[in-house]
Amino acid sequence: MTSRVLYLFSSAAPPVFEVAKVITDAQARGFDVCLGLTPTAADWLAGSLDGLEALTGHPVRFAYKRPGEPDVWPKADVIVFAPATFNSINSWALGLTHDFVVGVVAEGIGKGIPTVAMPCVNAAYAQHPQFEQSIATLREAEVNVLYGEEGFVPNPPGQGRPDGYPWQVALDAAERAARPSL
Repeated sequence: MTSRVLYLFSSAAPPVFEVAKVITDAQARGFDVCLGLTPTAADWLAGSLDGLEALTGHPVRFAYKRPGEPDVWPKADVIVFAPATFNSINSWALGLTHDFVVGVVAEGIGKGIPTVAMPCVNAAYAQHPQFEQSIATLREAEVNVLYGEEGFVPNPPGQGRPDGYPWQVALDAAERAARPSL
């Protein structure tokens, strides 16, 4: 049986430091994992990128490829974007594809790739009026946004709990959404 391909995308929020464990958990669930990061998340994990590439067996991507360069990843069966920051959620909903991972998830909507997003924002960011509009826009585009009681619940500023980020909820949703490989 061919593994289902999971694109695991992450922004620069403290739970990104747990991404190696998440990759291992996803692989135990039968996923072939390709890791994509925002440029800041790649900077945060700079010392771990070679190890993460070895763990996944695929290059870690954080920049667009040049025109004419081959794709280095297999096609995705499902995408999980977690942690997705305030900036990434709003950029995605507004179609502002300056980062590789935001561009892929924006295009993924049009390609019909099942996508799960789980924000990671503090309660102050969550009060910004654009954030709720962006969550609604993504849900209208059939993105499974795990926010609120069914996923991530914001903490007060400065009181984050990176070890309490509900990664398993995102992986459970990915399992339900993944199409079997042909």
